[in-house]
Amino acid sequence: MPASTMHGGGGGGGGGRGGGGDHLSPTSGKTPRGDYSALATSTPTKQSPRSSSSSSSLLPSSAAALVESRWALPAAFGVFLFLAVTLAVTTSSLSVAASLSAFFPASPGAADFVEAHAQVQPPPSPPPGAGVARLAYLVSGSKGDLDRLWRTLHALYHPRNLYVVHLDREAAVAERLELAARVANSTVFRRVGNVEVIRRANMVTYRGPTMVANTLHACAVLLRRSRDWDWFINLSASDYPLMTQDDILHVFSSIPRNTNFIEHTGNLGWKEGQRAKPVIVDPGLYMAHKQDIFYVAQRRELPTAFKLFTGSAWVALSRDFAEYVVWGWDNLPRTLLMYYANFVSSPEGYFQTVLCNAPRFVPTAANHDLHHIQWDTPPRQHPHALTLADRPAMERSGAPFARKFPRDDPVLDAIDADLLGGRGNGTAGDMFVRGGWCVGAGGGCDEVGDDWVLRPGPGAARLDKLMDRIVRSEAFVNSQCK
Repeated sequence: MPASTMHGGGGGGGGGRGGGGDHLSPTSGKTPRGDYSALATSTPTKQSPRSSSSSSSLLPSSAAALVESRWALPAAFGVFLFLAVTLAVTTSSLSVAASLSAFFPASPGAADFVEAHAQVQPPPSPPPGAGVARLAYLVSGSKGDLDRLWRTLHALYHPRNLYVVHLDREAAVAERLELAARVANSTVFRRVGNVEVIRRANMVTYRGPTMVANTLHACAVLLRRSRDWDWFINLSASDYPLMTQDDILHVFSSIPRNTNFIEHTGNLGWKEGQRAKPVIVDPGLYMAHKQDIFYVAQRRELPTAFKLFTGSAWVALSRDFAEYVVWGWDNLPRTLLMYYANFVSSPEGYFQTVLCNAPRFVPTAANHDLHHIQWDTPPRQHPHALTLADRPAMERSGAPFARKFPRDDPVLDAIDADLLGGRGNGTAGDMFVRGGWCVGAGGGCDEVGDDWVLRPGPGAARLDKLMDRIVRSEAFVNSQCK
């Protein structure tokens, strides 16, 4: 058979003649691909006219040609791959477009439309009581002070506050253990968990630096426990409140939280020669048993690196200032602590001198110690002991605290009845001063309610007038570190 006839048979896919090849490709003149099985036969086979015509009628269909071809599977896979890539590219393009539209709005009008129709979420409301102040107390005592410290603690107690109680090393071990046991066995103290006993007692000498160290220790304990308090107040077992904690918290919630209540003056007067220039040693720093301070022969000049201030040992420090004197992120608190280690009655000068030599805290000083104290004339080392005759003066002072009270003096019962709203007979839950947190039967304090619920009374009005004089008046600025 001529070569041209053999080529035409291969192009026909079914053994057709050359004319069949011309019919399949009328325009290009090229033979389309077909079934290569014909090429594998050395001798062409003659087909019937029916077979030839049937093959010729199917060949123009591209689908049939693809199915008959051995490339059908690769072609299908290619189509599937093309569709998958197209879908992925389309999805990616939409995502990129959405991202870009977030950074580049289509038009100001569209952005305004979205903003106008977006649902604006209001800021979360503060929790109940968020604006109510929180106080942190140190109540300290010495030998024989267990019962009156316990009474003072209950008169001061409020579940919103924090308390550190301390009997120094002069107190008998049995007293210190009894104090810890009473706190642990108190249903309210145990339930609320805001009273901490200093179990490793400190040696405290009243006129020496050990009292300052004890105060700083309490500040550190309270800061370690929580930073969620506003003022630190140091009291002794011979102090007593003249108003309820609801009164005090109500008024303190209305004044700036950075206010420091420190009675102070830069006019040393007689203290320059009797306090600042003598050099003393406090055996409480290194002896196991309490001894009084003693003087050394050498005297020293007044410092020139800082200015000395003096005042009351009883303070109410803002948490910010308490952190400053405990952590001392600059060296002033540490330097002054070492200086006052040899100073007579250092508790009456350390905090005053630190605050007034730190420019950041000078504008926060309120020149008052929040106490009613009556001094003898001429003044002695300790103030006049308060009695029933002094009760009207206590009330007129507007101060939240007073000192110094004798043990179990009748004036304390009068304060309980007239100024604190009355207390019970010492049975469980009845030693506390009533407040908004007391939700037990008949308003008893054996059940603890919300600590932010306050019921201020007449004491709040007296304290508010005091704050008008010492914080909300020109005297606040005019008496700072003078």
